[in-house]
Amino acid sequence: MTEILVLYYSQGGAVRELAQLIARGVASVDNCQARLRTVPRISTVCEATAADIPASGDPYVELLDLEQCSGLALGSPTRFGNMAAPMKYFLDGTSGLWLKGTLIGKPAAVFTSSGSMHGGNESTLLTMMLPLLHHGMLIVGIPYSQPELSATQSGGSPYGASHIGGAMDDKPISSDEKKLCLALGQRLAHTAAKLAA
Repeated sequence: MTEILVLYYSQGGAVRELAQLIARGVASVDNCQARLRTVPRISTVCEATAADIPASGDPYVELLDLEQCSGLALGSPTRFGNMAAPMKYFLDGTSGLWLKGTLIGKPAAVFTSSGSMHGGNESTLLTMMLPLLHHGMLIVGIPYSQPELSATQSGGSPYGASHIGGAMDDKPISSDEKKLCLALGQRLAHTAAKLAA
């Protein structure tokens, strides 16, 4: 069984919904399954720590999840054109995996959500790719053969799946955005399965 780690941070819920759609895309591919994981919030108060197990939602990621996966989908909301601090904080702690070469040759994809059409989606997708490239991962995007990529009036990019949530993060995920998430999950799963073979 080829397992894809769908790792995300979500504050308002939109990125979690994108993660669930990508996981559905992964699971639609024969002999592939998704493992949904999240990262805890971080605090400026040094003594503050998150519970070991979240009160609700997906479990927190462990380095073992990255070691065991055949591929990775990484998602974060946009924060001034960059990934959110909790995701960056987690990735900054993966140097042990880098030293061992754990992720070399594994495929990866990225996804995000922002409040506005020009809220930094593409730059966020690109910044999430950088640590993955340093780990030696193979980046998978969305090709223009996916018709929704040319038709979308909201999120979607060849760099990865995205969503425009509105200033109050209250816009539902559009039909095109959903299809692009499913397509990205399928493409990542197909790629991981081929590489594993």
